[in-house]
Parts: sequence; C-alpha cells; structure tokens
Amino acid sequence: MKYLSSRGGMTPQDFSEILLEGLAPDGGLAVPEFYPQVALHVLESWKHLSYGELAFEVLRPFVTDIPEADLKVLTTKTYTKAVYGTEEITPVRELFDGIKILELSNGPTLAFKDMAMQLLGNLFEYQLARTNRELNILGATSGDTGSAAQYAMRGKKGVRVFMLSPLGKMSAFQRAQMYSLQDPNIFNIAVDGLFDDCQDIVKAVSEDLLYKSQQKIGTVNSINWGRISAQVVYYFNAYLRTAEKIGDPVSFAVPSGNFGNVLAGHIARQMGLPIRKLIVATNENNVLDEFFKTGVYRPRKSAETYITSSPSMDISKASNFERFVYDLLGRDPKALKALWQTLAKEGQFDLSEDSRFKHLETDFGFQSGSSSHQNRLDTIREVHARTGTLIDTHTADAVKVARELVEPGVPMVVLETALPVKFAETIQEATGQMPAVPPQFMGIEGLPQRVVEMPISVDMVKAFIAQNTGL
Repeated sequence: MKYLSSRGGMTPQDFSEILLEGLAPDGGLAVPEFYPQVALHVLESWKHLSYGELAFEVLRPFVTDIPEADLKVLTTKTYTKAVYGTEEITPVRELFDGIKILELSNGPTLAFKDMAMQLLGNLFEYQLARTNRELNILGATSGDTGSAAQYAMRGKKGVRVFMLSPLGKMSAFQRAQMYSLQDPNIFNIAVDGLFDDCQDIVKAVSEDLLYKSQQKIGTVNSINWGRISAQVVYYFNAYLRTAEKIGDPVSFAVPSGNFGNVLAGHIARQMGLPIRKLIVATNENNVLDEFFKTGVYRPRKSAETYITSSPSMDISKASNFERFVYDLLGRDPKALKALWQTLAKEGQFDLSEDSRFKHLETDFGFQSGSSSHQNRLDTIREVHARTGTLIDTHTADAVKVARELVEPGVPMVVLETALPVKFAETIQEATGQMPAVPPQFMGIEGLPQRVVEMPISVDMVKAFIAQNTGL
C-alpha cells in the first residue's frame, strides 16, 4: 500500500514514511491509494477475534512495509486488559430507544483518543528504533488529544511531545491531566487563543519544510494517518458486537470536531463494513452540520467560534474534512486543490449544485445534526434518570442527534467520547451530583502544573521547540 497527498503533490510513500509526518509537502493530507475491501465472509471469520487480533487484520492491508509478525506483536501488546481494564477493550452497552453506546473511554486518560494513541506510541517507538531516529511531536488539543498523546509517549525513547492547548478553554480536569505531568520529554504550551489558533500554528510549522526537517517535527493530531487507521478498528469491533447477523446494517452517531473520528467510520464503510448511516453530531459550532445540510463549507473565524460545555468540539476548521472531500470529489487531487484554493481566497466553498453532493447521503451515508447546552443538560439528565448512568457532554450531543435520526430495526451506536468526570461541572449542573473520580486521578487538580503560556505566535513556538531540543 502506497500513500498519496490529497492535493497530488507528493510522490507515493510507504506507511512507515508517513507515520512520523503531519501534512504532506504540498500542504495536503496523506491518503491511501485505495481502500482495501473486506468481504462479508471474511467479516464473519473475525467475529471471535480479540481486539488486538482484529486490529492486526484491519490494519494489515494499510501497513504493508512493517513485517506482519512485528505488526501483530504491536497490536496485541497495545490492546490489553492491563491497559483498558476490560478484555473487550470497547464494549457495547444498551441505552434505550434503539440506541447503544460504544465504550471508548476505558484507556489511561479516560477518552476515546487513547484507542489510537496507545498504538501510535508503540508504532513510533518501533519505527524510531529501527531507523535510529528521534522525533519531536508537535500537536494541538481541544481537550483530549493532548493528554492521550502525552500518556502514550511519556518515557518513549527518542520522542519529545510539544502540545499546544487553548489557554483557559479546557475543563479543569483536562488541564490537570496534561499540565501535571512532570516527565522531561513532555512540554505544554497554553496559547492565548482558541483551538483553531493552536491548530493553525501546528500547520504553519509543518509547512516550513526546512524547520520541520531540522527539528525532526512529527505530529499526533488527527491529521496523522496512523491514528486515523487505528480508529477504523473500533467500528469493525462495534459492528461485530452489534449486528444480529453479518450483513445487517448498523448506524453510528459520532460527536464531531476535527472530523477524524467520523472519518474513520467513513473509511470502514468504504472498506465494505455494512454501515447504514454515519451521523455527524456537532455542538453550537455547527460548521459541519451546515455543510452536510446545505453543501456550504464555511469555517468560522475565532471571534465567531463559541466556547461551549462540550469543549473538545469547539472547532471551526475540521482538518480531516479534506480527506472526506477528496473522496467525495472522486479522489481527484486537482479538483480538491482547486476547492481548497477557493476556501483560502473566499473563506468558504459551495458544493450545493454539485451532483456528487446531491448523492452524498445515498453514496456515503452521511447525515448530521447539532446540539445546544440546554440539549446537553436535558440529555444527560434523561439518560441518568432512565438508566442510572452518567454520560459526558460530547456523548450527550451525539445521543441527542441520534434520537432524531434513528431508524426502526437499524441499531444506532453512539460513540462515547470520554468519562463524565472530565466535565464534572456540567454533569453537576444537569443532575445535581458530581461524577465519580477514578482512583488513579484522585486529587489530580491539586497537583503542581508545568505549562508555558504564550500569545498566538508561530515564531515563539518555533523558538521554544528549538530551545528545548538542542537541535
């Protein structure tokens, strides 16, 4: 399997070559040259595999330049009960009204990002060791990517992590998870702006090819293909545990910010997984909902981006959206590049009259909806009253939208984002009670924190990285 740039300006590369990279040299994103196909009889044969074994089977056609024996060791050592607290790794539980919850928050940082990041940490260490290289990871987080990356990379040989986060915009628990880490290879930078500002800095650094090479910059943001491919696995696992018989349709509702989580579902569907609908659930920052309803993609400026109680989705520019539009346009890099040039010039593009957009739902299964703070409170309160369990704010957004689009006889699986303790203030507002804190995180908000505050400045971030790498 070779990888191309969505904008057509990169020579074909192997998985290991793009694993340590962020943007392609032409500013596009790495995409596989084709999607491997999984026949129903093969899917049937995977029903009794462990999660680690399933991960090996799903990833094998994407990772053709790592020996299969090595890849299997990496997937089986990543997905263990010791790391995730359950043999099932991602159990599916009943909610109500035809809706189920896919548990994705059993990992070390209590968020779905652990599902891919733990594997990415092991892949990075493996690849760096066999090539005798080191890597400085530069990332941006709106809440959960940062801690998941840091917990996956702490102590890894040859790796440093520089993580940008929006100053004061995450929950107190999210900040404490990141800033309390004292590992010498972990660096936190709080940027006085929004997540989109942090993401713009990461992209600007990645586009400086000389600096990127000199400082050995890589990324763990959802633009990293290794992370996206690892997320595809839990769609297969959920399907195998949900469908009454192989071939029956199953729908998924996904809280969506940077579009990586639902993109993985799109890839699974392209591979042949019988997914009926992919529901894109947004909060008040409803740029993606607007696109899927109207065909107009219009990212908001920072001043127009809301700070909400589902902060990991307070994103206006969805990085991974480019990969989906590439597929929507028939995998035509010239058309994609022209569209993104229009976006850069005019601040939006409009596909409403494009025949491919008009067939978007039938060809790709996408639908969408949005949720408000009051919707979140009402949903959290109702789920707790009816089931006795608490859900986090982002999962509540997806449950709210899923209920509007569920079809009789088609299971609807909502992807859990995080454990509710990460958003305790909103949970208390909704239910009057504080969520339980896992024992390993008791008192975390009172620990000393190590973080550097900066204005929105590419140059200052570059200087900080150079100062702390000695390169």
